[in-house]
Amino acid sequence: MKPSLLRRALVSAMAGGLASCQRNQPASFAGTSPVAVLRAKNYQQDLTATILEGIRLCGLVVKDKRVLLKPNLVEFDASTAINTDVGLVAAALEAFRSLGAASVVIAEGPGHRRDTLGLADEAGYWKGIRDFEGHFVDLNRDDVSPVKNFLTESQFFLPNTALGADLIVSMPKMKTHHWAGATLAMKNFFGLVPGAVYGWPKNTLHYLGIENSIVALNRQFRRTFAIVDGIVGMEGNGPIQGTAKDVGLLVFGQDLVAVDSTCCRIMGIDPAKVGYLQQAMDLGAVDSQQIHQRGENPIVVRNDFALIPEFASFRLNPGEKRG
Repeated sequence: MKPSLLRRALVSAMAGGLASCQRNQPASFAGTSPVAVLRAKNYQQDLTATILEGIRLCGLVVKDKRVLLKPNLVEFDASTAINTDVGLVAAALEAFRSLGAASVVIAEGPGHRRDTLGLADEAGYWKGIRDFEGHFVDLNRDDVSPVKNFLTESQFFLPNTALGADLIVSMPKMKTHHWAGATLAMKNFFGLVPGAVYGWPKNTLHYLGIENSIVALNRQFRRTFAIVDGIVGMEGNGPIQGTAKDVGLLVFGQDLVAVDSTCCRIMGIDPAKVGYLQQAMDLGAVDSQQIHQRGENPIVVRNDFALIPEFASFRLNPGEKRG
């Protein structure tokens, strides 16, 4: 770690409280998890109203909370759908403000690009979100504080903006992933890890194991909500080189394990075969019987994503397409 970053971490006045504030909820899972699946045909419709309905259906309380919206900004290619659409992020900003959040910031730490603001510009965030720079935090370069016992690491440094949030809203694009099978609300937390400390593309997370790291980050950050951008997803060789996939859905929930399991079923992927979901069964619901589905039935709206050969065995039983 760079000495300057270490000094900033150790002298931070927030270090003591922030390191534990996101872990004050028990890691064990109990009860039934509500997940809402709502139709959204395109990015031009009233997405704010749809987001407010998803929040209502999931029983999320927003008032007076410090909210961090975490979109998925990875790379930019105008010919496909890599990043969370700017229209959805702008609508979420409006929705959470209208519900009385104490503050709402947009924050991301891309794993591939060092110029975060340049990437956001290419993805249309500067034009699509009024005063974007005033709302945005580059988590790759944020001040950091240590947390203890992150997998094999005795201490692990995370951004103060993420550690201090009352609610982290994971806003991923619904995509396949060439290593994990799928990249959804839980995998989106890789962008919470500071590149200035751990490199690009977050090398330490790969050394520790992608699936292990997904679960460890979700053990660390427990006050969460998800809004999955499934209006247009990505199939095939995701998360960057795949093909755009029209799905026309948004998926919401506070239990990110249940959200990802639901998204997998929509994508025609068996969540029982997704390694990180099996590791996270104590954090949330994978079994459909433990998920309280609201809105659309994920079986009815199932829309199989193309899978690369390595994940062909992950295909959900075709007989479950309707029921």
